[in-house]
Amino acid sequence: MNARLAGLLYLVVAICGGFAELAARGSIKAADDVAQALRDSADLMRIAFAADVVAYTCFLLVGLALYALFKDVHRVAAVAMLTMNAVSVAIQSLNLVNHAGAVLAAERGSDELAVLFLDLHGVGYLIAQVFFGGWLIPLGYLVVRSGMMPRVFGYVLVVGGVGYLLGLVVELAAPDADGVALALGLLGGISEIAFLGWLLVKGVRAPVREPVLVP
Repeated sequence: MNARLAGLLYLVVAICGGFAELAARGSIKAADDVAQALRDSADLMRIAFAADVVAYTCFLLVGLALYALFKDVHRVAAVAMLTMNAVSVAIQSLNLVNHAGAVLAAERGSDELAVLFLDLHGVGYLIAQVFFGGWLIPLGYLVVRSGMMPRVFGYVLVVGGVGYLLGLVVELAAPDADGVALALGLLGGISEIAFLGWLLVKGVRAPVREPVLVP
């Protein structure tokens, strides 16, 4: 039950978060006049704000559901996973203040301030990436150790988490290398989609128990 619930919640995160970041903010950042695009798309940005609130709430619930699933596999790794998840949710939730600030400033004619708020939201998103990338590493370890699903998913999650983190390094060290950062981010995204797909379709099996040797 926890596995499929986590998969369903994770799907909501992917849909709502993807819409807010790509369809809403992404399209506005690509506009020639960002401030005007913010004014023209104020309603879209408000919908994106609500979508992000839903996504972050569901993401926290995903962490709680997976903690309940894996806590007996390795308690320290499960706590590390949940902590990374919770810190990511906290940063991204607070970062929505910058999202709202960009819309309000644009509507009041403060174009430079609107663009600044949108840029600050991007910075906050990068900071959160440390944690929503990092949480995949202990999660991958738990998947491998538990035997509840094919271990390949655990290795893929670890690789995806490293991909997110490397993407962040590239973004900060070489801001012009957008293609490389995007490719590394996609690596993390694909690992998450594969994992949530398995949770939804297959769920998990009973954990593998080590045989007890009786002298």
